[in-house]
Formats: sequence, C-alpha cells, structure tokens
Amino acid sequence: MTGSLQFVGNATTVLRLGPFTVLTDPNFLHKGQWTHIGQGIVSRRLTDPAIEIADLPALDAVVLSHLHGDHFDRVASRELRRDVPVLTTPHAAKRLARRGFREAAPLRTWETTTLSRGAARLTITSLPGAHALGPLRRLLPPVMGTMLEYRETAGAVPFRIYLSGDTLVHPALSGIRDRFGGIDLAVVHLGGTKVLGVLLTMDGRQGADLVELLAPGVTVPVHYEEYGVMKSPLSDFTSEISGRPRSFDVRVVGRGETFALPPSTEAGR
Repeated sequence: MTGSLQFVGNATTVLRLGPFTVLTDPNFLHKGQWTHIGQGIVSRRLTDPAIEIADLPALDAVVLSHLHGDHFDRVASRELRRDVPVLTTPHAAKRLARRGFREAAPLRTWETTTLSRGAARLTITSLPGAHALGPLRRLLPPVMGTMLEYRETAGAVPFRIYLSGDTLVHPALSGIRDRFGGIDLAVVHLGGTKVLGVLLTMDGRQGADLVELLAPGVTVPVHYEEYGVMKSPLSDFTSEISGRPRSFDVRVVGRGETFALPPSTEAGR
C-alpha cells in the first residue's frame, strides 16, 4: 500500500490512502486569530497552518470529529467545496447542512460507510468518544472517533487508522479494541484542553493510557500547543509514554511534514 499523513496543524491532517485523499478536522485559522471553542469560550490560535485550503489536493471526503471552532472553523466553512462529503456526527451534519454542505453525512456510533475507487475500498466507522465526563458532557457537542480501513482489493487485509477525536479515556473505548484487530496507526488528539479547570481533551497521561489500551503499531500525536486553552504540552505525552513498561512506536510529525505510512501489520488479526 502507498499512503501518507501530512500534518497541517491542530487536528488537521491530509491522509492519502491509495487512490483516496481524506482531510481531517479542517482548521485553517492563522496565528493570533480567535475561535469559538464552545459554551461562550474563545481562544486564540498560537500557530499558523502549514498550508491553506487552496493548497489542498482534490478530496474524497472530510472526516470531522465534532463541531467546534478549532476543528471546523470559519475558513473551512467559507472555502471548502459545498459538495465534498463530510463524515461526522449527526449533530454536526445537521448544522453543516444548514451552511450549505450538501453531502454532510451523519454517522452514529459504530455505523459505517464505504468509499470505492476501482477495486480499492475505504471503510469509515464512527467510534465512541467523550469530550467530557459526567454532567458536563451534556453541555458539549457529541464527538466521535473514527476508524479508517483501507483495502487495495476485496478481501485484502485492511490498513487501519484510528483517529481519536477530542475524547477523554473512558470505558467505551475498550469496545474499539474488542471490535477491531491490530490498529496500524493511531492519530491521537492531546493538548490537555482545560476550561474552568475541567479537562476536555487528553493530557499526556491519558494519551499514554489510550495508547496502552489500543496498542497501535505507530502513534502520531496531534492537537497540542495550538490554542491557549491547551495546557499539556507534547512533552507531557512523550515523557509519559516513554516511562511505560511496554515500548510503543511514537512518531512526532512536525507541522507541514509528511509521514509515509508503514506496512500493515497482521498482528492480532
């Protein structure tokens, strides 16, 4: 399989999987610009995106974990094609449809959809996610993780990419491990986002807990040191994961850099 991940910034990546190109969580605001995080909270971006929307290749789909301003911003809303399929939560799909995105497609937890190009198949599955735990969860938009399974031909062993979305570690995530075999690549949203002292995205310890739970072949951390509400730097995660008893392959991909996807592993399948 030929494939790559280009890290644009925050949770925005460009995934190339054979003939398919997928954009994740489009955030193209620039350094110093403000965005609405939700519930009246705003935050200023601390970095620039590596590329602009005009620089993107033709897209087969956008995978959107949830509708917050640092994941689908006003630039994306204004400049992305209205006919691009956006695979996301029912909550986000409904609101994007009101903005004119005609192909916003709702996926409920564990629901799947498949893209085809010749013999190649890309299956997208919505996975459990929780932006907060306890009563606060009801005040935040629903969030989904995503599993991408790419097959070059029917019956081939899939290459699996897990996108965590802005989730915290919680018991439902064990269902991902139970339903899927080996995960080749995990793209893990970190940052330790805190609002009024409440943790809303994984910090270094939680990120390491998730990697231990799912044991992916390779982990690429994203969503850190981008906004003022992010309180846990990348070093929290790299220090924590390096101290765990089991060794894990973590690849830090710089903004603008492209990571060539490794060969698929059949471990556990």
